[in-house]
Amino acid sequence: MSVFLWLAEIKRRVPMHSPRSFLSRVGPLSKPGLLPWCATKHPGWSKLFLGSACEGNFTNVITKKCQRGQKSQKKPSYIGPLDSSWQERLADVVTPLWRLSYEEQLKPVINGYRNKSTFSVNRGPDGNPKTVGYYLGTWRDRSIVCVRSNHLKNIPEKHNQVAQYYEVFLRQSPLEPCLLFHEGGYWRELIVRTNSQGHTMAIITFHPQELKQEELGVQKEAIKKFFTTGPGAVCDLTSLYFQESTVTRCSHQQSPYQLLFGEPHLFEDLLGLKIRISPDAFFQINTAGAEVLYRTVGELSRVNSNTILLDICCGTGVIGLSLAQYASQILGIELMEQAVEDARWTAAFNGITNCEFHTGRAEKILPQLLKSKEDGQVIAVVNPARAGLHYQVVRAIRNCRAIHTLIFVSCKPHGEATRNIIELCCPPDSAKKLLGEPFVLRKAVPVDLFPHTPHCELVLLFTR
Repeated sequence: MSVFLWLAEIKRRVPMHSPRSFLSRVGPLSKPGLLPWCATKHPGWSKLFLGSACEGNFTNVITKKCQRGQKSQKKPSYIGPLDSSWQERLADVVTPLWRLSYEEQLKPVINGYRNKSTFSVNRGPDGNPKTVGYYLGTWRDRSIVCVRSNHLKNIPEKHNQVAQYYEVFLRQSPLEPCLLFHEGGYWRELIVRTNSQGHTMAIITFHPQELKQEELGVQKEAIKKFFTTGPGAVCDLTSLYFQESTVTRCSHQQSPYQLLFGEPHLFEDLLGLKIRISPDAFFQINTAGAEVLYRTVGELSRVNSNTILLDICCGTGVIGLSLAQYASQILGIELMEQAVEDARWTAAFNGITNCEFHTGRAEKILPQLLKSKEDGQVIAVVNPARAGLHYQVVRAIRNCRAIHTLIFVSCKPHGEATRNIIELCCPPDSAKKLLGEPFVLRKAVPVDLFPHTPHCELVLLFTR
């Protein structure tokens, strides 16, 4: 059992109220050495529960895991039991722990906790191509089926309501959906974002094909009318955005989000701050869980008035902004321009003056930014996407002598994140230009942001 499967098993068997209570169960993870992974055995825990990852060198465990992963096994073309209903099969994929009792989950919200949902458009179980929901099956096997999600425990009722009415709109529209780019069609994904006050933002993506601007205007007016004065008005949207896109994912910089009506932003109250959120900006999907996550980062980092906090892949800047009162300076780097604008607005609105936020690729900005901080005390926080950190970012962190503490937050701590961890902690390697002193993994704290699933955010503390 790998360390990551071990963490998933812990989540399944051990309810996590908070990172503190979790650590009290698994014991310290701080044995010195290269990528150590050793836990104190709790009385009564079986060897299966602790797994082989707790008994030896973490690097070896990761290496074996990566080698095994190279020999992928062909998966069956069906998902779940053959006699399962479509609803049960989708629940098994999206929230595989939905059948289990989970009374002591992350509090206060364990159902409907998502503040962002992305709905696809494709053929449903009945063959209707204008079905809004989530995919089952694979493109390779041509077994894609789109199943409605109103039974899933993790999606709020409001999100499902907007998806349902988008489907109503599609089925009355004369334009076909865009299922595959090369086959034509127009209507595509729906993204729904909400905040704790119940405000709702909907974003509809649309493939323009060969439509003229006048024809595009007709379609934008049709969707606007549907959600303001038509049947969709019951959704009570705070804002509706429209994006023309010819690729699977498209940022605001590549193709601007067009506000059809309503407020341009959502606002959220988090850790005593008023946070602004643009349609393109990253924000943790579980707001209550995010507060636990950010407090955990603060506790592990031990930021003080003498330190500079470097927040890499900072999104809307919440981690740095929440710790700004304790640090000398906050430096944030983020690729998405809208998110950086949100971070700057949030800092100004909340009267925070010791923050700088930079737009661009971290691998381009970071080396130059760190040159002026060589003599300081820098604590770095990285919260990358699932693809992990660019190798040049890892190199810059590793080679900056001023960084003595690193907090690595990952929602997918295998794959590329594993490569990042190995490069942060391996002996100096001149071929890879990893010349700085290696980091040592001291603690790993899972924070449950995803009830009813085996996933969790993993917060890793490195020092050197």
